[in-house]
Amino acid sequence: MPELPEVETIIRRLRDGADEQPSVRDQTIHAVEVTWDRSIAEPDPLTFQHALTGKQIADARRRGKFLHFPLNQGHLIGHLRMSGDMRMERRQDADGRPSPSGPYDRVILNFESPYRLVFSNIRKFGRMWYVEDPQTVFGRLGPEPLDPGFTASQLYEMLQAHARSIKPLLLDQSFIAGLGNIYTDESLFRAKIHPLRKSNTLTLTDAGRLHQAIQEVLHQGIRRFGASLDWIYRGGEFQNDFNAYGRTGQPCPVCGTAIQKTLVGQRGTHFCPVCQTQGTTR
Repeated sequence: MPELPEVETIIRRLRDGADEQPSVRDQTIHAVEVTWDRSIAEPDPLTFQHALTGKQIADARRRGKFLHFPLNQGHLIGHLRMSGDMRMERRQDADGRPSPSGPYDRVILNFESPYRLVFSNIRKFGRMWYVEDPQTVFGRLGPEPLDPGFTASQLYEMLQAHARSIKPLLLDQSFIAGLGNIYTDESLFRAKIHPLRKSNTLTLTDAGRLHQAIQEVLHQGIRRFGASLDWIYRGGEFQNDFNAYGRTGQPCPVCGTAIQKTLVGQRGTHFCPVCQTQGTTR
C-alpha cells in the first residue's frame, strides 16, 4: 500500500505538473467516466458523475494517505489502497483523436483542456469520494507526522495514553496519519525501539528519538520519491535505503546481526534483535 511519501510524491506531481503534463489546479471537469462502480465510496456513482461535472479543481493536497482536491464547490478525495495510482495525461492527441484508456482505469475525469485525471486501480480496492465537508472522511485521522505543530512532547503524551505494542499503534491511522509497514519498520529501527515494546514504557527520551526518526525517514522517503516495490510504483528509490524492511537474514547496517522478520499485529515486521531491544529503561 502506498504510504505518506508515495502519496506525497503523487500529489506533488499532480499539483505542480510533471513530464510535460500540466497541473490539475484550475482544470475544469467536462465529464466523468466511472468504469467500476464500487470505486465510488460516496455518493452513488451517478450522483458522483453529475456532481463533479462543471467543477473546477482549486488545489491538490495530501491528508495522511488520502489525496485531497478542493474544488470551487465541494471536495474530491481519493485513497489508493493496495495498488492504486493517479495520473494526469492527455485525453486526445494533437489531432484531437481520443486517447485510449487503460484496462485498470476505474475513474476518469475529462477536463475541458486536452487532459484528464485518471484513477487507476489493479486490485479494485481504491476509493473516491465527493463530499461537501472533507472532515466526514478525515475526521478520525490522527496528526500529520510532518506538521510543524507535531512535537516530541506531544508524541510522548500520546504514547503514554496507550498500552499497546508500538508497531501496531504507529500503523493505526487514528493515532498518526500516513505511516504504513515500510516507514514504521524503518522508523523503529532508526529509533532503536523493538516493535513489540509497549508504548507507555517509552520514556521522553525514547519518544524524542522516535519523533526524530519518523520525520527523518519520511523526509528521506519523499526526497527519494517513495519506494518502488513492484511495477505499479516506478521511479521511487527509497527501497535502496532500507535498513530493516525487506532485509530478512541480511546483516544489520549498524551491528552486523541478521535482520529478523516476525508477525506483529498480522503484519510482517523487520527488526534487529540487538539494536532494537524489547526492554524498558525505566
